[in-house]
Amino acid sequence: MADRVPLDFDPPVRQLRALLLGVGDDDMPAPTPCAEWTVGDLLDHIVDLTRAFTQAAQKLTEAPGTATPVPLPSAAHLPAHWRSRLPVLLEDLATAWKDPCAWTGSAQSGGSTMPAAAVGTAAVAELTLHGWDLARATCQDFAADPRILEALIEFLSQRHEAPSITLADEPTLLEQALMLSGRDPRWRPRRRGEVSTRSTTGAE
Repeated sequence: MADRVPLDFDPPVRQLRALLLGVGDDDMPAPTPCAEWTVGDLLDHIVDLTRAFTQAAQKLTEAPGTATPVPLPSAAHLPAHWRSRLPVLLEDLATAWKDPCAWTGSAQSGGSTMPAAAVGTAAVAELTLHGWDLARATCQDFAADPRILEALIEFLSQRHEAPSITLADEPTLLEQALMLSGRDPRWRPRRRGEVSTRSTTGAE
């Protein structure tokens, strides 16, 4: 069909919205797989990237996160009403990328102009990978659409070196995507007296 778009934002958006319901106030200072980021920092980053990628789909060029890089995340900057506001922003993002025009030509993101299809795929990657970050940091279940994971593996393979992590078993599609992004699929919250495994800087 002529109105089909390359990737469906609905699955990662639904997953993230469900995960937000499981985030408690006591989770906010907890560590995440993103090195040096707390759950509060990660949520602030998700707010900023969601706005930026929505604006990219709308072909805006002067908005924060499009003309300039997304700000460094900080829980201190997280909107007070993030629990009600972030789900709306995520829905706006999914709606914006349902427009086939969002995927054509070029788009601006992080101060760089790139093919719009690459920006859209990067947005899905961010939502999926940071969804896993949030799920793992707050001890929630996580699942991703295999079709999206296959697209992300192809996308990430073009931008990152082969992962150096070795797993005991053949990696799943999710584990392959995580490793290509620099994450360790084995990461879990640190228990008392235990050294946590850090796996990524928070980018992708």
